[in-house]
Amino acid sequence: MSALKEVVSQGETTKKDMASFSAIEEAIEKEKASITIRRRRRKIISIFAKNGLGLIVKDPVTSKIFGRGKRSQSENEKLHKIGERLRLAFEELGPTFIKLGQVLVTRQDLLPEPITLELEKLLDEVPAIEFSKIQYMIEKELPDGIETFEWIDDKPLGSGSLAQVYKAGMRDGKTVAVKVVRPTVEKLFQTDITFIKKITKKLQRRLPPELAAALDLNGLIDDYYSSAMDELNMVEEARKMEEMRGLHRNYTEFVDIPLVYDATKNILIMEFIDGWLIKDFPVDFFTFEERVKIMIDLIHLYVQTMLDGHYHADAHGSNIMINKHTKKAVIIDWGMTGRMDSVMAQILMRVIMHIQLNQAEDAAEVYLELMSPTKYTDLVKLKDELKSLVLNYVYSNQGNERYNYGRLVLEATSIGLKNFCKVPNGLALWAKGFSATEGAARWICPEISYGQVVEACEMPILKSMLKKRFNYRSNASLLSETSKLVATFPRRANKIMENLADNKVQFNLQVQPDVLTRNLVNQITNRLALSLIAFAIIIATGLIVSSMPNATFFGLKAETIGSIGIITSVILVLFIIWRLFRTRKYRSLF
Repeated sequence: MSALKEVVSQGETTKKDMASFSAIEEAIEKEKASITIRRRRRKIISIFAKNGLGLIVKDPVTSKIFGRGKRSQSENEKLHKIGERLRLAFEELGPTFIKLGQVLVTRQDLLPEPITLELEKLLDEVPAIEFSKIQYMIEKELPDGIETFEWIDDKPLGSGSLAQVYKAGMRDGKTVAVKVVRPTVEKLFQTDITFIKKITKKLQRRLPPELAAALDLNGLIDDYYSSAMDELNMVEEARKMEEMRGLHRNYTEFVDIPLVYDATKNILIMEFIDGWLIKDFPVDFFTFEERVKIMIDLIHLYVQTMLDGHYHADAHGSNIMINKHTKKAVIIDWGMTGRMDSVMAQILMRVIMHIQLNQAEDAAEVYLELMSPTKYTDLVKLKDELKSLVLNYVYSNQGNERYNYGRLVLEATSIGLKNFCKVPNGLALWAKGFSATEGAARWICPEISYGQVVEACEMPILKSMLKKRFNYRSNASLLSETSKLVATFPRRANKIMENLADNKVQFNLQVQPDVLTRNLVNQITNRLALSLIAFAIIIATGLIVSSMPNATFFGLKAETIGSIGIITSVILVLFIIWRLFRTRKYRSLF
């Protein structure tokens, strides 16, 4: 590898020889080598213990973590302290756990509000690493190395848990933003996720049957891991930005996406936006009409792209800037995005339309299309609870955090989980994105309700839904299926009639119990077996003591054997009672 090329930083020229470059590379590789499963496991356990999280599972208050019922003030305070300890532990453990905490914030259907409110404070801004390691990444990945730039500022514009962003100038005169992934963060993610998956599998097995039927913790972690890997891949983020640029041209005029100039796996070079974060821009910079147009376009972009199967899960104020020159809102970070089935998006829009018309019954029935009831689900109770929830949003003011459609989805998802329904994991991220967009729109134009603007999009929404339902592909599929049915119906009907006439109708029935049913049968069998063993021990020891009081067995007197038998049977009975009590306690959580 050639010596490190000339670097211009803050107007000063610096040179590093081959030895210095090798030293940086050696330091990075040494840091990666120190990240092992064994060391991370020890560190995770020690940090959790240091923050007092080792014994919280045994605390009776924490048994209500998955419950959604009312809690006393003291219980809420205790849960708040647990959330604070989790936040401190996650921040100390680094990027993997910071991102995990941010995902858990979206799952307000799983965790109580005192914990999620504390996890929202997770610091994604962390101290920057030295610029020499960033230089190493640039030199390693870009064909021209550091000479790609005319100059680059060694002080980052932003320092996140995954990457750092720098201002630089290209040789053609363009000013750009350079996003560089931290050199060891991927190895850290890969190592931590291995440990997290092992713990999650154990937790999933320990869940009560009713909750295990509805909640897939392993799937939640897999979704989190997949999303995190996308955030670490700058080529993927660049692809998303280009894809969204193509989509947004059809929908918006006052919302923009930065141009992408180049991307490698760990480096993204994009357009530099000269402006303010949405929370910091001077209000008098825009007229009221300009702010309204930006707000409408931001909402239109989110709703329309969602109907097309895309959504931004993190469009909050820190990821949106106001361009000083174009007076447009620019969404600058496209790491946390997602895809959803367009049918699911249409269901959510249909729910909103029914709410506007005060049709709670219809809204509840439509929302049920997103849920998969299990054998533990009481459908009547589930539907009644959804209707009661929906009624709270009828004619409500959407301009506050308590009543917005993102919050509605979270609360409906919580009701589904409480009633042991399987709910798509992506719903929580969509709800987070909807709420974040609502908050950003409120910063731009607080005079107008976000919900009213969403409701004003009815015609474009209906047009999009009908277009997807009745386009030429759908019509061709319908025609094909119909023609097949018509063409084969006479032959199949004749076969059925012939078999009936010849008395050849047969039914093959096989009952394949699911895993939960098999586990339940095994539990019943084991408890019955333990009960019989305890009963047999009591009878046997009683017969020995009564019929042969002076006999010895294996050097033990009959009285001793009787005492051992009684103690053993009492232990078995107590164990059975404990298992029954534990099962009832799990059921009471909901």
